[in-house]
Amino acid sequence: MKNDSSLHSQLSTFNSQLPKGYKQTEVGVIPEEWQVAQIGDLKPFVTSGSRGWASYYSDRGSLFVRITNLSRGTIYLDLEDSKFVNLPPDASEGTRTQLQEHDVLISITADIGIVGYVDPRVPTPAYINQHIALVRFDPSKTSGKFASYFLASEKPQKLFRASTDVGAKAGMSLLTVQKLQLALPSLSEQRAIAGALSDVDALIGALDQLIAKKRDLKQAAMQHLLTGQKRLPGFHGEWEVKRLGDVAELKNGYAFKSATYTDSGEFKIITIANVQDGCMDNTECSKISSFPIDIQTHHKLRRGDILISMTGNVGRVCRVNEDNCLLNQRVGKLVSTGVDGGLLFFLLSQRPFLVAMMGKAKGGAQGNLSVTDITEYQFHIPSDPSEQTAIAEVLSDMDAELAALTQRRDKTRALKQGMMQELLTGRTRLV
Repeated sequence: MKNDSSLHSQLSTFNSQLPKGYKQTEVGVIPEEWQVAQIGDLKPFVTSGSRGWASYYSDRGSLFVRITNLSRGTIYLDLEDSKFVNLPPDASEGTRTQLQEHDVLISITADIGIVGYVDPRVPTPAYINQHIALVRFDPSKTSGKFASYFLASEKPQKLFRASTDVGAKAGMSLLTVQKLQLALPSLSEQRAIAGALSDVDALIGALDQLIAKKRDLKQAAMQHLLTGQKRLPGFHGEWEVKRLGDVAELKNGYAFKSATYTDSGEFKIITIANVQDGCMDNTECSKISSFPIDIQTHHKLRRGDILISMTGNVGRVCRVNEDNCLLNQRVGKLVSTGVDGGLLFFLLSQRPFLVAMMGKAKGGAQGNLSVTDITEYQFHIPSDPSEQTAIAEVLSDMDAELAALTQRRDKTRALKQGMMQELLTGRTRLV
């Protein structure tokens, strides 16, 4: 009895700390007028796709939705990689698994818990395979779009994973799907929340499309400007063939000892893992606090330095994007001596250079490039240094525009996550 009293006291203390008008539930703190219900309590139609669809695959026909069409970044289906099926008229399984607008889709095998929503952009008829569950709510009582956003949010996803059926092959049964819980405001508030999040998703989608378009334009510009197929206004001089070693010096990195690494060092050690195609990924780097002066002279990097991977995935090129970085062994630094540095970076970022380096790599699975392998590479450049600089500036401006758009898109994604936390828990109310 004493234990019951103690527990009751603890719960009373906890509840007294809740904001006024809110309550603690299995899905977190929500407004008092919101309800918590299992999916099954709402009496939806719940099913999953059938096996044996491979015999119906076709180059054209009805859309066949698979887990690859679902994404954790958005509830809307990604139809870039689509498969199609042609069903015979008497295929009863097609009738059962045919999608309708407002359906909620949930992956129940493999990558479990990815949520999708069937909006008007999904062509009909469309069907699902056996790895996806379909939940169809009564739209006069529950918003499928709201339910999709709720199930895709942070707290429900944690509960989702905890509900996974564990066995020889992890998965979720349809019974488990029906036990998933939703926090439900009134239908009008559900629609308002879903509408606000959908507007942000539309903005993210528009930015994604614009970024893709700008990337295509940049790729076309590189193809024309770096080969001389198209000249910038005012330039008419000849182009010439140059050997990389004649216009740039290649310096190899230093063999830093792992025993000197520290979690809080001032300097980052840049390895081949940090050299990605076109960019330096320095999110995970070993660090060092101090180093001899001769290493600082030869191996300290500056913003804009051109790096190339010389082991493993050879031929990847990037530019250094921050200060206080040191060059590790098997990463080369190219120092321009007879060509515009910006132009050199764009030339080496092209696929012909990557293919050439992959062809020269020696040593089996873990290929290696020698200094000679790299410096013997040949390419065409304008003989006029001012044309070299002009080309580099045009492409750099395109890069800057892409970076600004990408940053805006990423900030919008972060804003959406914050909105989901606020709106789907009722901390911020729209009605």
